Amino acid sequence: MPLTLQGLELRGFNGFVSFSDVAVSQIPRGGGIYVVMRIADRAPSFQTASTAGWRKQRDPAVSVKKLAEKWVDGAEVVYIGKAAAGAAGGHGLRGRLAQYARHGLGGTSHHGGRYIWQLQDSAALLVGWKPSEQPREAEKALIAEFEALYGGLPFANLNH
Repeated sequence: MPLTLQGLELRGFNGFVSFSDVAVSQIPRGGGIYVVMRIADRAPSFQTASTAGWRKQRDPAVSVKKLAEKWVDGAEVVYIGKAAAGAAGGHGLRGRLAQYARHGLGGTSHHGGRYIWQLQDSAALLVGWKPSEQPREAEKALIAEFEALYGGLPFANLNH
């Protein structure tokens, strides 16, 4: 099944709303995985500055050249992440996605996937999620599938 919005919906992912439209109360509290997607028929434009918050006094922005090199042509998925449930030391999907959204508004609580906040159209990105009892394994499997399809990591995943 393709890594498209429709393909991921068929796999049980929900949501697919912009970060500004996420109703936190509708996101499960338990663990799971999530994807950030860019549905556009044009090449991306990158900003030199990031809207994300600085972490440990470090600017989250990278060069436009680096962003362009990391871009994955033809992929709708730009980031794949996981959220451990509370008992596993995590915040669950609800807490993790709230952190991610705050980071894009200048907060410092979520550093992963920071490249998305330099996309000119980051406000139009969609986030979808899927509960999982084993979020780390589910994330690794989805990233491995992406790598097999596109020959590398999603745009905003810096490692796995």
